[in-house]
Amino acid sequence: MEILKFFAGRHNITYPMLADPDSNVIRAYGVFNHEATGMQKGFARPGYFFIGPDGIIKEKFFDPKYRERLTGNSILAKLFPELGQEVTGTVEAPHLTLSLEQSDRTGVPGTRITVYAQVQLPPDVHVYAPGTQGYKPVKLVLDATPDLILGSVDYPASQTLYLPAIKEKVPVYEGAFRISQEVNVNTSAGFWGALGKDGKEIPITGKLEYQACDKTMCFTPTSVLVKWKIQVYPLDRTRAPIEYRHK
Repeated sequence: MEILKFFAGRHNITYPMLADPDSNVIRAYGVFNHEATGMQKGFARPGYFFIGPDGIIKEKFFDPKYRERLTGNSILAKLFPELGQEVTGTVEAPHLTLSLEQSDRTGVPGTRITVYAQVQLPPDVHVYAPGTQGYKPVKLVLDATPDLILGSVDYPASQTLYLPAIKEKVPVYEGAFRISQEVNVNTSAGFWGALGKDGKEIPITGKLEYQACDKTMCFTPTSVLVKWKIQVYPLDRTRAPIEYRHK
């Protein structure tokens, strides 16, 4: 209990926190970490439950690695896309409107955020979806950097367009659609040491490649630069006073 009070006071946490010294609650939820040793012995596996108004668990999100975890905003973005991200920029692009969004602006080593490319196409204009043969499909490509670990790109479900002139069916996107990618902040000791007490701002850069077409013609394939940024702070490694620590 005293350890929780110390932690909550340091971080100005005002919502209720559960003290579970005998790990009874985390065992009941099935998240007790049996492999944990040392300071982590008796801990839960970090994660999230989404509990509905009826008290039933609807979804759960857990990471196998203790140091790497999704943020609350990333979970919201998965469950309620309209709530879990914020627009951080717009990009002028030929034949489409591109908005850049991200789940979080700040994080610590191990934070997993999600970045989004929100595309709006004019009426009667389409771009080709991944898997299209013979055309340039839309593709989000982020630049590699030692500060970040890039996850896989998530494309939405496409629709099928019939091209009567060549009697061919192709997967495309029309109207509005969103591409997302998870980005994990480095957890290595070397990265921690380079952060300093104030942390550092890390750019997330890349490009969106695509070929837009309308009913009569296909335009030249193009790509536009995209950029997000995250402010990464060092982990709070201050321990509770010795009289509060587990014996």
